[in-house]
Amino acid sequence: MPNHQIYMQRCIDLATLGMGSVSPNPMVGAVIVHEDKIIGEGHHQQYGRAHAEVNAVNQVLSNYDNAEELLRQSTIYVSLEPCAHYGKTPPCADLIIKHRILRAVVGCRDPFDQVDGKGIEKLKAAGIEVVVGILEDECKWLNRRFFTRVQKQRPYIILKWAQTADGFFAPDDNKQHWITSLESRKLVHQWRGEEDAVLVGKNTVKIDNPQLNVRYGAGRSPKRVVIDRRLELDAGLHIFDQSVETLVFNAVKMDVDGKNKYIALEDFDRFVPQYILYQLYLQDIQSVIIEGGAYTLNTFIEAGLWDEARIFTGKTTLTSGIKAPQIKGIIAEEFLSGTDGVQILYNK
Repeated sequence: MPNHQIYMQRCIDLATLGMGSVSPNPMVGAVIVHEDKIIGEGHHQQYGRAHAEVNAVNQVLSNYDNAEELLRQSTIYVSLEPCAHYGKTPPCADLIIKHRILRAVVGCRDPFDQVDGKGIEKLKAAGIEVVVGILEDECKWLNRRFFTRVQKQRPYIILKWAQTADGFFAPDDNKQHWITSLESRKLVHQWRGEEDAVLVGKNTVKIDNPQLNVRYGAGRSPKRVVIDRRLELDAGLHIFDQSVETLVFNAVKMDVDGKNKYIALEDFDRFVPQYILYQLYLQDIQSVIIEGGAYTLNTFIEAGLWDEARIFTGKTTLTSGIKAPQIKGIIAEEFLSGTDGVQILYNK
């Protein structure tokens, strides 16, 4: 019996290579196995480009003169159900059927309505043996951002903040105060490159004048989101520099100025987090890191609208100031980043 778990784990490992490049599509990896040997593999590399299955099949076609014969005797492993509809690319289920691949092993079903079981049924109807549910939990976790967007009609929400050793978020004199080390700043920039957007409140922009980019990391900078109810922020701040798309949620106007988009919310007194997240969903934003300030973070915590929290605790103390947010969740991981402690929690 082939070890399905080993090959599915390879699919997951390949899929993660698409982190930060394929949204709003899911990350997917595919492996083609002939007589217990991998003869082709691939992953979804960029949104709008070839899917994992296409890249894996093309690798077989490029490397073997008898590729068609090999494919008819092979098993294809895919971390997510092959698509069954025409989108940016043709259906991957049709590709598997075209090459008469013997068996398909699928990690988990795709919750997207135009797929959701249809790819599996199409394969079965063509006489292909299908095995579903290998490392299913791991495959779902890999695409938790995609699943959240499809099933909850909102982005996956990551809260991030730094706090002093005595539990303060910032001084109360509106002055900038660094809590964490350079190593932690580099880690945050790496994280930004993995998500679609980074969100902050007006006061954070006014006090820190952040660029919210990945200058200490790799990958592309995320879209920027700022909440500025009365549009009080100065136009010369970094966040308005037109370097990336920036969404400004306000109560004044709907407008577009280059890459700066002003989105007016009708009711700024109730359900603001919900309105913002739904608008981000409509913008195809699949994940967002909320980086501050304390009021903004607490607003989302109080609404129960968060999936993950990443908390840095530095060695400095303030003795007074703005208290860091309080949050309850499942502690998933704790580690050191430079001299800072990092705790990662998940919402129950």
